[in-house]
Amino acid sequence: MAATASFDIVSTFDRQELKNALDQAEREIHTRYDLKDTKTEIVLGDKDLTINTASEMSLQAVRDVMESKLVRRNLSLKILDYGKEETASGARVRQVVTLRDGIPDDLAKQIAKKIRDEHKKVSPQIQGDAVRVQGKSRDDLQAVIQAMKAEEFSVALQFVNFR
Repeated sequence: MAATASFDIVSTFDRQELKNALDQAEREIHTRYDLKDTKTEIVLGDKDLTINTASEMSLQAVRDVMESKLVRRNLSLKILDYGKEETASGARVRQVVTLRDGIPDDLAKQIAKKIRDEHKKVSPQIQGDAVRVQGKSRDDLQAVIQAMKAEEFSVALQFVNFR
């Protein structure tokens, strides 16, 4: 049996699933009666996506459709960070949505401190935009996972590389 067991706490998403969800959302937007003539575009960039539509009302409807498609594809809505609505040319409305990927440093420190305070038998280490948790007992590590799932954080957490 190994001397120590470990797992990583990360915040990431499947980019292909995101692409598929946005394609489904665009298809629904182009067939829905209230959104058909708005010439709505959803453009996926490297770290963000841009919604360009006719009005604030249609922007809200587009966000609702997009969020429902993301949830159906098991993507957390916490990966979306909505920017402010801005007017675009031709009396249109544009909104840039930043995609959250990775755990920010301040949140990683908060997670590590919470683990250190509540679970004395494990040791967390911040490694880039992930937190590695090590311990001698797999049961202790599973207790940490359950405690982290019960907490509410600003990013979606995944638990990977359980060894």
